[in-house]
Amino acid sequence: MEYIKNRFYEKASKCVAAYNQLKKEHGDTVIGEITIGQVLSGMKGIPALVTDTSKLDPNEGIRFRGYSIPELREKLPRLTPEGEPLPEGLFYLMLIGEIPEYEDMMNISKAWAARSQVPQHVFDVIDAMPRTAKPMTIFSAAIVAEATESVFQKAYHSGINKKYYWDFMYDDVMNLIARLPHIAAYIYRHLYYKDKHIEPEPRLDWAGNLAHMMGYDSDEVKRLMRLYMVIHADHEGGNVSAHATHLVGSALSNPHYSFAAGMLGLAGPLHGYANQDVIHWIFEMIENIGTDTPSKDQLAKYVTKTLEEGRVIPGYGHAVLRQTDPRFLVQMEFANKYIKNDPLINIVNNLYEVVPPILENVGKIKNPWPNVDAYSGVLLYHYGIKEYSFYTVLFGLSRALGVLSSLILDRLYGMPIERPSSHPLQWYVAKANGDTSTCEQ
Repeated sequence: MEYIKNRFYEKASKCVAAYNQLKKEHGDTVIGEITIGQVLSGMKGIPALVTDTSKLDPNEGIRFRGYSIPELREKLPRLTPEGEPLPEGLFYLMLIGEIPEYEDMMNISKAWAARSQVPQHVFDVIDAMPRTAKPMTIFSAAIVAEATESVFQKAYHSGINKKYYWDFMYDDVMNLIARLPHIAAYIYRHLYYKDKHIEPEPRLDWAGNLAHMMGYDSDEVKRLMRLYMVIHADHEGGNVSAHATHLVGSALSNPHYSFAAGMLGLAGPLHGYANQDVIHWIFEMIENIGTDTPSKDQLAKYVTKTLEEGRVIPGYGHAVLRQTDPRFLVQMEFANKYIKNDPLINIVNNLYEVVPPILENVGKIKNPWPNVDAYSGVLLYHYGIKEYSFYTVLFGLSRALGVLSSLILDRLYGMPIERPSSHPLQWYVAKANGDTSTCEQ
């Protein structure tokens, strides 16, 4: 058993007994009440999932295994003192539950490099897709095509004992994560560079190699890509992409099917697609105002106009957070450190001052502060990645780190198929007021 796999099992298996004991001895313990409002508004706030990798605090933002993003930027290892932490280190933390040493991080990086060979038929699937197809359509299709390589699926059909499911799931997850940068970069070059593909460089780290294969070899882009992959990696288990991955995985589907399901959810406008909406709205605003250096007063008027038209301000608000998203602040810090006098960056910084007071005055808005999507697109655009229809693919590539490490834990814990109860609307009406009429009457 390889070092990382052995380390994971050594640490995580200690929690299996606790999981089983909790289920056996405290299965009837009541942990909260469910209101009709929660059911009818997307099950918000209902404690119904187990996710060890991260937890979203409404007031502090996302914590990975208990560590905030500022703490991770301080503690996670990096290639150079002035660089950004590597996603490999964060994956180690989410999987094993402890801050990695430099050697641990490099072990992950080397393992992914060794597993990164993408089967030719996956590229064939990408090549067969028209260039009019959405990047997320192609990305999801390629992930499903990669499922032919699932060692978990083959082991399951050979009749392995369920207590070993996690072992084969681990190998599938490591293989899939290792290959995703090449798949994503191949799609990028297929869509926007007429199939002028760039071969991987095995000596580079995971995110750095992604930038290289996309055609960006500057240290600046590699640095941004490492930051991007870290801050988007996970957001506890209740968001659509994480929950969809877990749900499909609970049926013992292989990680490729499970992750593809998560990516189909991520593609929605209320989830990962939002980063595209932000930059589209900014360009729309620039065209409407007639300048890429609008004043704060001009910004305020356009924001008000957008709201009066019954539209939302993309990049602002969050279902859980009740403060400025720490991921937004980290990106702002990055921009202020490395980027000077970029019109789009200046607009985003000014919007941060303009938008929240306007949203607060509107009322009925619990969180008028920006989320991660408010900044991510303009950073990518600044460094030359201007095909913003591709941004959600990059989001998905990062999110793989969290949802797939969770999937390994699901199989080690032996989590059952997820199967909540559902009822007709009338059942809830009756529960609310005893009314026996139906909504059709």
